[in-house]
Amino acid sequence: MASSVAPIRLTLPDGSVREVPAGTTPLEVAASIGPRLAKDAVGAELGGRRIDLRQPLGESGPFRLFTVKSPEAGDFVRHSAEHVLADAVRRLWPEAEYDAGRQDHSEKFQYDFRFPRAFTPEDLEKIEHKMQEILAEDSPFERVEVSRHEAERIFRDLGFSLKLERLKDIPEGETITLFKHGRFTDLCRGPHVQRAGQIGAVKLLEASGVYFKGDEANERLQRIYGTAFLSKADLEAYLERLEQARQRDHRRLGTELDLFSFSPLAPASPFFHPRGAVVYNQLVEYIRGLYARYGYGEVLTPQILDVDLWHTSGHYANYRDAMFFTEVDERQFAVKPMNCPTHCLIFATRLRSYRDLPIRYADFGRLHRYERSGVTAGLTRVRSFSQDDGHIFCRPDQVEEEVLAVVNMILEIYRTFGFEDVEIGVSTRPEKRLGADELWDKAEAALMGALDRNGIAYLVNAGDGAFYGPKVDFQVRDALGRQWQLGTVQLDYQLPERFDLNFVGADGGEHRPVMIHRAMLGSVERFLGILLEHTAGAFPPWLAPVQAMVVPVSEKHLAYGASVRDRLAATGLRVELDERNEKLGYKIREAQLAKIPYMLVVGAREEETGTLSVRLRTGEDLGSMSPEGFEARLREKVAGRGAEL
Repeated sequence: MASSVAPIRLTLPDGSVREVPAGTTPLEVAASIGPRLAKDAVGAELGGRRIDLRQPLGESGPFRLFTVKSPEAGDFVRHSAEHVLADAVRRLWPEAEYDAGRQDHSEKFQYDFRFPRAFTPEDLEKIEHKMQEILAEDSPFERVEVSRHEAERIFRDLGFSLKLERLKDIPEGETITLFKHGRFTDLCRGPHVQRAGQIGAVKLLEASGVYFKGDEANERLQRIYGTAFLSKADLEAYLERLEQARQRDHRRLGTELDLFSFSPLAPASPFFHPRGAVVYNQLVEYIRGLYARYGYGEVLTPQILDVDLWHTSGHYANYRDAMFFTEVDERQFAVKPMNCPTHCLIFATRLRSYRDLPIRYADFGRLHRYERSGVTAGLTRVRSFSQDDGHIFCRPDQVEEEVLAVVNMILEIYRTFGFEDVEIGVSTRPEKRLGADELWDKAEAALMGALDRNGIAYLVNAGDGAFYGPKVDFQVRDALGRQWQLGTVQLDYQLPERFDLNFVGADGGEHRPVMIHRAMLGSVERFLGILLEHTAGAFPPWLAPVQAMVVPVSEKHLAYGASVRDRLAATGLRVELDERNEKLGYKIREAQLAKIPYMLVVGAREEETGTLSVRLRTGEDLGSMSPEGFEARLREKVAGRGAEL
């Protein structure tokens, strides 16, 4: 009797369509195409979602197979190596209980363990050696669907209470799967490679203490981080990138260059030292210069506001877990986590005409958001920060023009800082949101339409919008090839409604403005951290906290050096004098380590001729210049805001 179940139609990357019976696995599809493909396959994708090779197919859609040669193969390899790690720990310490790994396998894997002590470097060596033995066994990964009752029985028999807790997180009705290889079994959705031997090379990186489910109220577990690749060559290249990243770590550079520090008395809140404050203020002044050109008015708004404001804006209902609160005169107040509600209050202070719009406000006000101590990281995740924040109130017919102006401003900024590789994404309505679907339809269509009509390429990030509106996000790639999200443009029909904002239209009636939220650098603190790593601390001349160091050959030339320093500093340049009684080579090397763009060496010849010997931090010698000539050169570099010295 013929099956009544319709076949599944799989659209392959070349556009061809294959029909297969429901329940066919990706591995069986690969085998039907060719034996070599089946041998080399490590994973699959259906409808944009990664799936395991052994997972029965239940729906039609775009279909891809990933092999050992695919760029995406590393994700499957690292997820599988995660299980090999837990297997190795259990073989060495049978009493250890494993919890869970990580969701993002783009670079690393990890596993958390209930273990009586911290893992040592010697432990990691033993574990890594045991992992190599397991890889050599080349056991196949098996996918097994089980009932909730069966899963509970398995982990109860193992004495794994952590896994029993994890089982509770799986919604009723959702398929529960186990993955096995050799002697090891774990609760996991997958996907995994076919065999352990497809994991070419592994390296354990570090261990740390963590809390179960990331909650400080729960017990402390031990986490091991590692990475894995298809080949030793790929692993070595990654480790080299890691070392470069370590050398460029902004926390390390911040200390070495005396830019900023942190104190346990103000957790996750940076203290900027004089040199760091120079860079910070230069960033702010650069953005202020753009405001004049793009028609923004800068405003100053309070930091602490009655909690009623945050109820009106919707932040209390949607964002209160990330806010700080206080009480004054028996009234509850909140420290502002963002500026947008205060800008609504300014807009509402007077009657606005359609001729007044657009109105563009900018605000560098200090913001505070509660970030868990486990996720704060130097300048890139802090609790106290400032944004190059702005809000535009405009008519609906002005949305496209205003969005494009912001996009152009953002791209101009990134070019200035040497970020040439920029990826734009449109993030659509999240599950938790304000407002009717009709408004979201309108807002999403307006954003995408503005980009489409002007030929700006973008990706769609479904469900990643803000709770009050869709947004355009900008990701840049730094000198090490890492992506960072920076700017954002958010279209908001909700806050004007919630604050009852109006303008008088040409018809004499009242109309709602559209609100556009935008930031280019984002948090100035976070951007500074990213820029530090992008430049390895070697800021361009216009940003450098010290632009030039006057270096006397000996103490005899201190007076001339001081006169040079004073002369250049009087023109507004940031110039210092090295007055130490040290050898010339040592002082030049120290200036280079401090990433100072120019060293102005002065000795007998320079003093006699009234000149300077100019060297770059790169080691290049520019030869002799007059103070006026050097000043003109530096001013040209500052005015152009280029990276060249």
